[in-house]
Amino acid sequence: MIKLHHLNKSRSKRIIWLLEELGVEYELVAYQRDATTFLAPAALKKIHPLGKSPVLETSEFTIAESGAITEYLIQTYGADKLMPKVGSADYIDYLQWMHFAESSAALPLLLKIFVKMEGAETRFIGPYADAETAKVISYVNDRLAGKRYLVGDSLSGADIMMSFITELVGQNGEFEKYPNIAKYYQQLLTHEAFKKALKIEADN
Repeated sequence: MIKLHHLNKSRSKRIIWLLEELGVEYELVAYQRDATTFLAPAALKKIHPLGKSPVLETSEFTIAESGAITEYLIQTYGADKLMPKVGSADYIDYLQWMHFAESSAALPLLLKIFVKMEGAETRFIGPYADAETAKVISYVNDRLAGKRYLVGDSLSGADIMMSFITELVGQNGEFEKYPNIAKYYQQLLTHEAFKKALKIEADN
C-alpha cells in the first residue's frame, strides 16, 4: 500500500486531496511541526535525507517533492481525468501551472511568511517579497478571469498544485484584493475530496 508521510501545515495536504480525488488507497503517516521552531521533526529524516514532506513511499520506491508526486500519481492513476491530452494546447498550459506553483509563485509568498515570522525590519527581502508577491498573484488573478479552473473547464493536477498558493492568499487576508482567486477557491471547495483533505489535515 502507498504511504504518504504528511507534515501538518505543509504542501502535503494537496497530495492528500489528490489521493482522495483519485480514490487510491493509502496510509497516512502524520508528523507534527515543532511548536517553537515550526520545523519538521527529525523523524522525517528516516524517510528522506532532507527531512521534508510530502514523501510518498511505495513497495518499490520513495519519492519526494509535491510536484513530482503529483505527476506520478496522475500519470499512474488518473491520466484520463486529471490531465489534458499530451500534445494538446491545454497540456502545455497544464505543465506551466504545475511548475509555476512551486517556482514563480511559492518563493515570494514563503518569503513574506518568513519576514513576518522574523519580525525584524529588512532593507531588501521584505520589499522584494511584497513586490514579487503582488506581481505573481495579480497574474494568477488575471488568468482566472471568467474561468472556473486553470486549464480548460475541469479540475486538473494544476488546480491541486495551485491550491496551496490559493490558500496562502487567503491566509494573508487578501481574497478581497483578488476576487477571481477568491471565487476560484470557492470552486475548489465544491470538490468533496478537497473538503475531506481539509478535515484530514485538521485532524492530524
